[in-house]
Amino acid sequence: MFQSVSAAPPDPILGLTEAYRLDPNPQKVNLSVGQYKNAAGETPALNCVKQAEQRLLQEETSKGYLPIEGLAQYNQNVQALLLGNDRQGLEPGRLATIQTPGGTGALRVTGDFVRQALPGKRIWLSEPTWPNHPSIFAAAEIEMETYPYFDAESGSVDFDSMTRALEAIPAGEIVLFHACCHNPTGADLATDQWRCLADLLKDKDLLPLVDFAYHGFGSGLDDDAVGARVLCRELDEVLICSSFSKNFGLYRERTGALTVLGKSPAETAAVLSRIKRAVRSNYSNPPSHGGAVVAMILEDIQLRGMWEKELAEMRDRIKKLRTLLAETMNRLQNKHDFGFINQQRGMFSFSGLAPDQVDRLREEHSIYIVRNGRINVAGLKEANVEPVCQAIASVL
Repeated sequence: MFQSVSAAPPDPILGLTEAYRLDPNPQKVNLSVGQYKNAAGETPALNCVKQAEQRLLQEETSKGYLPIEGLAQYNQNVQALLLGNDRQGLEPGRLATIQTPGGTGALRVTGDFVRQALPGKRIWLSEPTWPNHPSIFAAAEIEMETYPYFDAESGSVDFDSMTRALEAIPAGEIVLFHACCHNPTGADLATDQWRCLADLLKDKDLLPLVDFAYHGFGSGLDDDAVGARVLCRELDEVLICSSFSKNFGLYRERTGALTVLGKSPAETAAVLSRIKRAVRSNYSNPPSHGGAVVAMILEDIQLRGMWEKELAEMRDRIKKLRTLLAETMNRLQNKHDFGFINQQRGMFSFSGLAPDQVDRLREEHSIYIVRNGRINVAGLKEANVEPVCQAIASVL
């Protein structure tokens, strides 16, 4: 039977990593995959994580299954980190969290929930968005539409076009937002824009789905959570898919969460029951290790302080690379002003490079970038910014 199976096309991002791995050029640079790299070009294991793991190794007494919703201790800490003091103002029972295999797992569980419990509802994605969003929801058999988000001319959010499009969406549909460090553009909403969106969503009876993958990589833990907190403060119903891959460096541990805010405890309990049913027929219950690490770090004063310091170091390094990249590009060419890179946040920047220019960078310079022009700024080293910028200038 397998003779009739045709090969699937390679993943547009992970396929680049495989091509990069096979490239013999010693000067090759991979700016495609969304992983943080340190000055040595490595994705580090955080010191706070290693210390927590040592303690878990000594203290762990069982390898039994977790509940469908995961570690209760982890879920409580996720809520506290996402919403801060705002959580205390919510009626007990309105908020529920389940542990998931990464943020991707949270999104897929959300898709399954929508298909089963909200049949016929569409999910609206920003244009552009993370390339895996459409694949995840298509696999869950959810119909999708898009709304405008990015102004390529200014390198910032096109808020007027965005709100006009959202106002035209039929009531009862679902709109996905990036909480911070928008992937792939790096262009984020301001606090007053989040407030405007909350009013619009309330008036139009739209359900926000917040993808929160880069908490702490933008401006800080509280600043990056402003959008999610505004929505949970102003609206009755919110879905949040969050991840600890980036801010804890737990990429391979697949540590994420799906958080639900309902209008009442009864409503939230009903939604949670549907979500747990979707989980049971998918992966049954989540892996323990990453969640146990996160819970321990967030509850231990010393480990929490160590984590926040390491997170700040990663965030500051990305900001310095942004500045260096923008200044070097503007020094080497005068066709385009790359100052917008300094205004964006997080790991990614929409470079404005066309697909044929991206192809030339790969073929002529062994620089690997996603074909839509997204650059992972965190994949740069201080030592290779100059040659990378020279190569980009040569293909403009």
